[in-house]
Order: sequence, then C-alpha cells, then structure tokens
Amino acid sequence: MSTCDALLGAAALKSLRKARGWSLADTARALIATARRLGQPLAPSVPSVQRSVARWESTTHPILPSDRYQLLLAHLYARGTDGHLSLGPGSDFAELLDALAHLGEAEAQLHELRTLLSRTATDNGNGLLALLGPTTQVTMAAALADPALADDTLLDGLRTAVEDVNAHVGSLPFARLQLLLAPVTESCRRLLAGGAPEPLLPGLRTVAAQAYTLAGRLAFETRDDQASRALYTAATDAAGLLDTTWHRAVVHMSHALVKLYSTPGIDTARGLVDAAVRDARTGDSIRVRARAHALQAEIAARSDAERQAQTALALAWYDIERDADGDPVPTSFSADHLRGFEGLCELYVGDAAVAHDVFASSAKALRGPRERVQRAIITTDQALACIRLDAPETAVDLLHNCITTAATTGGRVPALRLRQARKALRPWRHEKFVADLDDHLIDILGS
Repeated sequence: MSTCDALLGAAALKSLRKARGWSLADTARALIATARRLGQPLAPSVPSVQRSVARWESTTHPILPSDRYQLLLAHLYARGTDGHLSLGPGSDFAELLDALAHLGEAEAQLHELRTLLSRTATDNGNGLLALLGPTTQVTMAAALADPALADDTLLDGLRTAVEDVNAHVGSLPFARLQLLLAPVTESCRRLLAGGAPEPLLPGLRTVAAQAYTLAGRLAFETRDDQASRALYTAATDAAGLLDTTWHRAVVHMSHALVKLYSTPGIDTARGLVDAAVRDARTGDSIRVRARAHALQAEIAARSDAERQAQTALALAWYDIERDADGDPVPTSFSADHLRGFEGLCELYVGDAAVAHDVFASSAKALRGPRERVQRAIITTDQALACIRLDAPETAVDLLHNCITTAATTGGRVPALRLRQARKALRPWRHEKFVADLDDHLIDILGS
C-alpha cells in the first residue's frame, strides 16, 4: 500500500461522512448506536471514538480501522439515508469497501464483510434489492414501467448483480441467493417481453441467459425441480438468440449437471453434454470447450466407457493447456477444476489410488469461497476412492469435513454425494466410526 493509496482511502471515508452531513462526533455517536443495536456495545466514549474516526481520515498518516470498527462501519453504511439496505455499485457500502481497500485491507477480509452484510440483507427476506445499487434501482423501476427507457446503465447493474450472486455461491445458503437473484430474473423476463430497445437486446439476452442459468441451478439446489426446468428452458431460449454459441454451451452444461442428479439414468444428461460440446466447438471460448469435454469424459466414465472417457479427457487437457488470451471467460474453468474430472474418470474406469491422489490435489487447490461447494463434492469423491481402497476410517474423516458445507450452503449435490458415500460404507455399518458419522449427519443435516 502506497501513501497515495492510503490518502485516497482516508479522503473517501471523509467524503462518505460528509455526504451524510455528519460531523466527527455525529459519526462516533452513529457507530456507538450501531454497536448497541448489534448487541456489541462499545466501551469507549464519544470523544474516544471520535478520535479514532479522525485518525482514519488523517490527511498525513491515516490508519486502517480495526476489524471491529470495520464491521460497525459496514453495518452503518450498508443502509442508505432512506434506511434500506444497499450493497450494489454506487452504494455507500461499495464506497466504504473501496476506501478500506485503499487503506490496505486484504481482499479476503473485504469479501467476508460483503458476505456478512449479504447474509444480513436476507435474514428476514427484506433485502431483495440489496445487490442493486441505488442508480440501478431507480432505472429499473423506470424501465419496468416503460421498457423503452432501459439503457446500458441498467444492463451493467443487472450484470453486476448476477456476478455478485454467483460470487457468493459457497458463502451464503442457496435459498438466500435465490432471494437476491429474484429481482434480476423477473426484471429480465419483463424487459424481454415488454419491448426493450432493439440495440439493447443482445446485451439483455446475455444477462438474461446468465441470470436464468444461475437461477435454474439455485432452484435445483433448493429442490424446486419444476422451477429449475422452466428457468433452464428460458436460459436456452435466450442464449440461442445470441451470435456466440458458447453462451448456450454454458447453459447446457449447467442443465446437464442438474439432470444428472434429478433424473434417473444418464441419457438426458448425455444429450445435453453432447449439445454443449457441439456449441462449444463452434464458440470462441477455449475454457468453455475444455469444460464441455471434461463433462463428456465424466458421462463416459459413469457409463463404463473407458476409451471414450480418456479421449474426451485428453481433449479437455489439450484445451486447458492452450493460451486463453482473448477468451471471453478465461477464469471460468482451470486445470484445478479439470483434475476433479480426471479423478472421476480414474474412480469409475481407472485406478482408485490414482483417483484419490488427484482428488486430493484438486481439493487442495480450490481454496476460494466460490469453490467451497465444488471442493466438498470433490472431497466426497475422494472418500469414495478411500472406501474402494479399503480405508473406510480415512473416508469417514473426509466426510465429516463435508457435512458442514452441505448444511451451511443447503447444497443438494454435496448432500447426494454424501448419501452415496454413506451407502458405500454399509459393510462397516456396525463400526463405531460409521455410527459417529451417522450421528453427525443426523445432527447437522437431519438425515
């Protein structure tokens, strides 16, 4: 952090305070009141807190607020002057996070603050517009009344909201993410049906395809299969009207994974994956193509088709090792993700010991909050490999770590994978370590 950055952060904090018409003493009183409301009363007096505020805004040597004060500032600025929660672009909360970043706060801590406030926004189901910035909320209201008023600013706001919800997968329960995404999906539906300006339609369809796809996945995770099917149909229709075929490939892949776990057999999933491969091969995203081939390898392995699985896996590795410069979604799929698919192929048509090691490597590499659910899935697969290697106690140790993730996210796939692993432990059902796992499953998941 440079001195210039720190001064920018201090100036931003001062600007936030001034915009609300607060003096230093007013801000101190607001922080004390916020702490009291959160059940964490501050011991320092108003003059003491006021001095802390002044140090954060110093024009010579500003300091970063402590973790506790950052939490209080986050709650304070998350609510606009109208009292409503607002966390999106252009909000005071977003400006606060930028200020803290300039003052030297780590990205991981800022992510935790954002996640915490997003959780707060959905505690009572009242924060449906929390991820939409103030400007987006105003332009959305106007566009819904008259779709001809929709513009690029609205599209940017909707796009950012979808990205924010997607970034919170693994950090917030899926049911809460549904609440946050609902205004975006409904707005896209109404704008597409109501006559948005023609030049805006490609961008609107792109955002709609992304929103519907994510919403379809969230509906599946919360066991609403009927809504999930409708959303994937809408996503496929929207993506099919775009010039770039990789968007539809992404929809097909997400839909295929849902079908794999919600429909008996794998024929439906196979059809969707094959469609994704066809679209990906004519698209301009190498990363999407790699993921499509990886899914094709998984489907083949689950069908005990070793040769086809290895061929598709080799194509996926060929794609992933190519230069991704210019790829529209360069970070959507990586070698660490692909190792999880490689492990699955080894598990079903290869060597369980190799599968175990590949799963362990992949899970270790996927450390970000966004990969939390994927990490839990891979770890349950690693446990299955342990069971096949006659190491059930090691498998149980791994499964204990996955139960909490399945419970806190409400994820359907991790829960299904846990159930599959538990069935594989039946030969050891009388052992104490399996009984302890059952107790954990009942205590946390209720099943």
